[in-house]
Amino acid sequence: MQNIYNTMKINLIVGIIGSKEIIVKSLDTAARYGFGLIEVFATPAMIGLMESTAQQSVQSFLPEGFITLGTEVNIKHLKATLPGMKVKCETKLISVEGKKLIFEVNVWDEIGHIGSGLHTRFIVDVHKFMEKLKKAN
Repeated sequence: MQNIYNTMKINLIVGIIGSKEIIVKSLDTAARYGFGLIEVFATPAMIGLMESTAQQSVQSFLPEGFITLGTEVNIKHLKATLPGMKVKCETKLISVEGKKLIFEVNVWDEIGHIGSGLHTRFIVDVHKFMEKLKKAN
């Protein structure tokens, strides 16, 4: 049986852009995450936004049954954002190395730049990944 990854056609090219906007809610704050005592946009919430934006930017280029999973984030959270403010994330695919994808990620609120860095994702076959995971546990 041939490895489907070797025979499938993936049209991922460097330069694919993703964009997503949210309004910061109280559930997105450091106080709600338990990482701080004030109501400001939490770093884990910002990372989640970065990851989901990157994932969504490439999903339509993948064959049915394949997704990307985040494996690494290297980011800086540059400044605080209050609940109720609009936040925009932009991602750019800057490297494709087989199954490994590297994204540049940036986030802005209504005032300015609040986060930046790099995010790595890997292309996986959902069925094979889950079967392997079940066998390991």
